[in-house]
Amino acid sequence: MTIHTGTEPESVTLDPAIDKDAIRARYAEERDKRIRPEGINQYHRLEGKFAELADDPWTPVQEREPVTDHVTFTFIGGGFSGLCAGAQLKKRGVDDVRIIDTAGGFGGVWYWNRYPGAMCDTKSVVYMPLLEETGYVPTELWAHGPEILEHAGRIGKHFGLYDNALFHTKVTNATWDETSSRWTVETNRGDRFTTQFLGIGLGPLSTAKLPGVPGIEDFAGQTMHTSRWNYSYTGGDALGAPMTGLADKRVGVIGTGATAIQLIPELAKYAEELFVFQRTPSSVAERGNGPLDEATLQILKEPGGQEKLLDSFTRNWDGFFGKPEPGVVVEDLVDDAWTSLGRRMRAQMHSVPLEQMSPETVMAAVGDLDLTLMEERRARIDSIVEDPTTAENLKPWYDLFCKRPGFHDDYLPAFNRPNVHLVDTAGQGVERITPTGVVVDGQEYPVDCLIYASGFEYGTGGSEIVNRAGFEVVGRGGIELSEAWADGMETLHGMHVHGYPNMFIIQLWQGSFLGANVTQSNNYAAENIAAIVEKVLAEGNDEVEVTKEAQDEWVEMLLRDGVPFGRPDCTPGYYNDDGHTEGRTFKLNVGDPRGSYSFVTMIQEWCRRGEFPELARRRTNSI
Repeated sequence: MTIHTGTEPESVTLDPAIDKDAIRARYAEERDKRIRPEGINQYHRLEGKFAELADDPWTPVQEREPVTDHVTFTFIGGGFSGLCAGAQLKKRGVDDVRIIDTAGGFGGVWYWNRYPGAMCDTKSVVYMPLLEETGYVPTELWAHGPEILEHAGRIGKHFGLYDNALFHTKVTNATWDETSSRWTVETNRGDRFTTQFLGIGLGPLSTAKLPGVPGIEDFAGQTMHTSRWNYSYTGGDALGAPMTGLADKRVGVIGTGATAIQLIPELAKYAEELFVFQRTPSSVAERGNGPLDEATLQILKEPGGQEKLLDSFTRNWDGFFGKPEPGVVVEDLVDDAWTSLGRRMRAQMHSVPLEQMSPETVMAAVGDLDLTLMEERRARIDSIVEDPTTAENLKPWYDLFCKRPGFHDDYLPAFNRPNVHLVDTAGQGVERITPTGVVVDGQEYPVDCLIYASGFEYGTGGSEIVNRAGFEVVGRGGIELSEAWADGMETLHGMHVHGYPNMFIIQLWQGSFLGANVTQSNNYAAENIAAIVEKVLAEGNDEVEVTKEAQDEWVEMLLRDGVPFGRPDCTPGYYNDDGHTEGRTFKLNVGDPRGSYSFVTMIQEWCRRGEFPELARRRTNSI
C-alpha cells in the first residue's frame, strides 16, 4: 500500500482527441433507449410463484413459543446496522437489547448473499466494522462473503447479542402507546411484547427483486435469485468448492450489475454454456485483491487504528461528496479504488484557478475528469476482451457515477472463454421468457437454469421505505409512518422523526449518505443512538423525540442545498429511481450537502457535548 499525502498532481487535462459533444450525445442516446414509463415498478418481489425463492436455504426454522415480555431496546434488522447498534448500546451499559430479523442469523445481506464469488468492493479494513473491539484482522484486502458473514457472527457473540435475538421472525406492526410511553411490537410468530426504545435498520439491500419480464412465471427449468443460491443444484459451496452440477448445464444470467461482476467469472469456470443477458453494461476497473499489506497491518495494531483508517477514507472520499478546502493536505491511508477516485476528484476541483472558480468552471473540470475515467475503462475493455463485437457491447456509455462503479480482475477475461456468450439487448432488456429459454430480439436462447442477478430494491424513499420494510410503524396520535412520509422522508440527521418518540432509524438518506461506506455510516449512527439512550436513561426520562422545529430546519436545508445523487440525465438505474427523478420525495433522497466528514464530525461533537437540544426529553411517570 502506498500512503498518499494528497500533494501529488492528479488533475487531468482532457485529451483533445476526445470529442466531448459526440460522447455526450452517445450518453443521451443510450439513456433514452432504457427509459421505461413504469420506472422502479418494472420489478417484482419474490412473491406468488416465486415466494419459495424467498425461503431461507441456510438455516432450518426452529419452533418456539411466542414472546410477550418487555425489553429496553429492540432493533429490527440483524445486519451490520443492528449489530453496530447492539454493540454500541452494550458498550454504554444497555444490556437489555433485542434484535429481530427474518433471517436465521446475523449478517443481513451477507447472510443471504452466498452466491459464488461474493465479496465486498470496499477494502475490508474499512468495510468490516468493530475490528478493534473484536480483535479481528481480515485476511484479504477485499474480503469474500463467508469471511464477512463470519465476522457478523463474531460481533453477535462478542457483545452477547444472540441471547435475546429473534430470528426467522418478521415484524408485522410497531405501535407507540402514549399511555405507557412504550412501543408494542407484533410479529408473524405470535410475539407481542413492549420495548422502551425502537430501532429500525433494514438496509437498502434487504428486499430482493425480479425483473418484470413477460413469461417469467412460465420457465420450467431451475430458477434462482442470487440472494437465495441453490448449491444442491449447482454443486459447490460459498467457500469456493467446484460447481460440478453445472458441467452439463446451459445457464442464463439476467443482470450485469455489481452482483453479476462477481458471479459470472465463477459460473464461467463450470457451466457447459453461459449466456449473459445484458441491458446496460457495468463499468469495471481493476481490483487487485490479495493479502493485507504490512502498512495496513501496522495501522490496525495501533490503538484506534481502524478509526484512523475510517477517518482517512471519509476525508478522501469527500472529494466526491463534500466541499474539500483548497490547499488542505489529506493523507490516504486506505489507498483503494474509492479513495483514489476521491483524490483525483479533489485535485481536479482545485486545478481551477481561484480567480476563475465558479460552479460552471468547477463542473466543467469535473466533467473532463469523468470523461477521462470512463475512456480509461472503455480502453481497458478493448485491451482485455478479444472479440471486437463483445468488447464494444461491454462498453458503458454514461458518467462514472450514473451506476455503481465496478472493480474486478476476472469479469472481463471471462468473456474470452468459448463457453461464455454475451447477449446484448441494446438497452431494451429481455423480450420474454418461455418454458425453455430466454428471448432477445426474436431469438430464443435455450437454457436449463435461469439465474436472476437483479439485486434488491434500493432507490426508493419516503413511504416506499416503509413499504419495503413490510410493516407499519404507528406513532403519536395513530399516524402511520407511511402517511407521515407520503410526500417524502422527513427526519433530523436521517435518524430521528418527529411524532415517533423513542424511535431511531439507521439508513443512508439525509445523513452521511454515500460519502462514508455504509457500515461505517451505520456505526457512527449507532454511536449517536447509544449516547442518546444512555442520556435518557441516566436522566430518568421516559421519552425522547426530535422537535418539529429542528426537523423542519434540517429538511429545509436538504431541500435548499442537497443535490440528489441520481441525476435525471443518467442512464436509468437504482441511483435515479430508474430515470424518474421528479417530485419532493426524490429531492429528499440526499445526504448532508456539506459532505460526510462534516456530518460525522457534527454528530460526534453532538454526542460529546451530550446536551442534544434538538431532542425533547420527557418524564411521564407512566411506567
